Amino acid sequence: MAVTPWTLLDTASVPGGAGDLRLLQRGSEFSIMAGSTSLMNSRMSGSEEALASLSWAAISSHSRPHMLIGGLGMGFTLRAALTILPEDARITVAELVPAVVAWARGPMAEVFGTSLADPRVTIREGDVGALLAGDNLYDAILLDVDNGPEGLTRDANDRLYTVKGLRRTLAALRAGGVLAVWSSHTSAPFTKRLVTAGFAVTEERVRARGARGGERHHIWLARKPAVKKP
Repeated sequence: MAVTPWTLLDTASVPGGAGDLRLLQRGSEFSIMAGSTSLMNSRMSGSEEALASLSWAAISSHSRPHMLIGGLGMGFTLRAALTILPEDARITVAELVPAVVAWARGPMAEVFGTSLADPRVTIREGDVGALLAGDNLYDAILLDVDNGPEGLTRDANDRLYTVKGLRRTLAALRAGGVLAVWSSHTSAPFTKRLVTAGFAVTEERVRARGARGGERHHIWLARKPAVKKP
């Protein structure tokens, strides 16, 4: 049986001169690639959905929760969050590459459904790091801006994962909040940096296709200590 070839729909430059992203389509399937690396595929959403569900489980006792999602991608994490967060929640999504937002509203509109129009959602085009300047801003910060804590598409992402950057993220979380980081692989040095920055860390292995299996991906759940009652 003949295999349907991929069709290149668009190419977008990553701000900061960090190369290009390519959007491809094959039938109803989409892929976003950086060079020869597939960053995401519309048929593999399980681990990105787990990023949302594991984060919500960690903060479900928080009232009027505010979740920051770093990286729109194909919207898997956003859509999963919308199905489980309460009506009074807020979700801010930071996406560095404006074309990714345009793809979500254009060729991938059917994949995204009505998620971008949900009143709980605010899309911010720009570096997620710019939204971490401040204290006690978020109940959960979810980072899926690269293939893991070693930047693949953009060297500037690395600063999010230094001890200094992680301490900044810790400050941006409310007491008892959680930083969740998606990765295609584990990293013992990154776990150590999280602990050094002041987080209590657990790690989860999740499947790319969820219950259907697929590659194993890694999620760090790094909690900010809750305020102790006197």
